Amino acid sequence: MTTGSDGSNERAGVADAAGVPTHVAVIMDGNGRWAKARGLPRTEGHRRGMETVRRIIRHASERGIAHLTLYSFSSENWTRPIEEVRGLLNLLRIFVRDDLADLDRRGVRVKV
Repeated sequence: MTTGSDGSNERAGVADAAGVPTHVAVIMDGNGRWAKARGLPRTEGHRRGMETVRRIIRHASERGIAHLTLYSFSSENWTRPIEEVRGLLNLLRIFVRDDLADLDRRGVRVKV
């Protein structure tokens, strides 16, 4: 914790003057379990997770969050059934095809 020039306490790099976090990280976990609990294929859970990512990106941008980190594919994902891995990689292809150009136009930098 540091003390600002106005005497207020602030945590450096955690939030801007309006209290908006400068960096938010999201671990995408549980999409397959969510789908299974609803009697849906795990791939449907992953697809819905991608829709949620779009909303998260939009909301982060609207709120002025400077950095957003999404952890979406861990090394452990490679041990899943091949069809599920293919489905996850296909979602990445869809994201690149459908969303990347729009994000670039809006000044959002994507690193994979």
